[in-house]
Amino acid sequence: MAPVPNEGTIAVTGAAGFIAGWVVRLLLEKGYRVRACVRDANDPTKTDFLRAMPGYTSGRLSLHSANLDDEGCFDDIFKGCHGVCHVSHVSTYDDQDYVRRVCDHIIESVNKSGTVNRVIVTSSVAAVISEADIYEIARRPVFYEDRYPDESNPKRTPERGQGYSMGKVIAQRAFSEAAEASGGRWDAITLCPADNVGPIQSAHQKNGGPWQHNIEEMLLGEYYQNTNGAYRPWFVVDVRDDAACHIGLLESVQVQNGERYIAWSTEARDVQDVCASIDRLLPELGFDTPEITTQYPDRHIAREAELRGIWGNAQLRNDRMRAVTGVEFRPMDVSIRDCVESMLTVAQVEPVRRADHDRVENSPAISKGLVWLKD
Repeated sequence: MAPVPNEGTIAVTGAAGFIAGWVVRLLLEKGYRVRACVRDANDPTKTDFLRAMPGYTSGRLSLHSANLDDEGCFDDIFKGCHGVCHVSHVSTYDDQDYVRRVCDHIIESVNKSGTVNRVIVTSSVAAVISEADIYEIARRPVFYEDRYPDESNPKRTPERGQGYSMGKVIAQRAFSEAAEASGGRWDAITLCPADNVGPIQSAHQKNGGPWQHNIEEMLLGEYYQNTNGAYRPWFVVDVRDDAACHIGLLESVQVQNGERYIAWSTEARDVQDVCASIDRLLPELGFDTPEITTQYPDRHIAREAELRGIWGNAQLRNDRMRAVTGVEFRPMDVSIRDCVESMLTVAQVEPVRRADHDRVENSPAISKGLVWLKD
């Protein structure tokens, strides 16, 4: 199927969220018309940042209430759209039948539109690397698009924490199969983002993580080993680069229905290093780096060296994404710095500071304000 036309009309689901909010902003910057779909368009805490974007006053950006759990909620919104970025999360990933029902009614709205050429389905790197058996990572350590978790493992169940990964795979296949069944009227491309870090645009997004919320907790004096894989490093993508990947896939002439692409910088960093980076990158802040809390069971703590070794041997690849979109990924330091500064300026987070630190109101860390929005 053809890519979306330049400056066409794109619907973005979950537009109040961390990732989708940046998709909306970058689409507007490239001249597109955007229909931002949110649960409640009249909720100012989650939508005022969208109304403040260039394009809203002129009407090039419009806001639409659409509860993902309501069948048909996208029927009128998708009509006349050339593309859809389906970024929104479902209410739960542990109910696989529910995940399928939501996919089915969104697909029905795409089919009814008669105009949508391409759907970008936001999945997750969890649909690539989440394993019920950690030794599967040792056996297949190269993380790229053709890699799927071992779906034959009987422990791969929602009850054992695999629901999110399973739900994302279900969604990818549902959209790809439906696009194939449409006879080429539209195609579905899956994007698998890694651990999104970078600037929030609205205060409510500080809790919409987990990754930016983890940085908020660090600033407040508390942080933990990762909960989504014992001793797994952070595999980071800047949220702005993730958004650029969404748009690049909408526009690319090199992609085909059913394909999926990973969005990450390929940098990996242990959580302790992420936290220590705050003071290194922003010494003016006087950040009092806290001690880490390890909440793993004793059996995992006893295997720390082994588990770190398995994750450390993983090879992260982003060749395909760079080839079809031309996106160049920001360094992790930039993502961490800009995330921290947005927490201070947008969410008014007050970080813990060293007792001997004298805060200077016009220090570089404070006076930058919202400069990161233009990065």
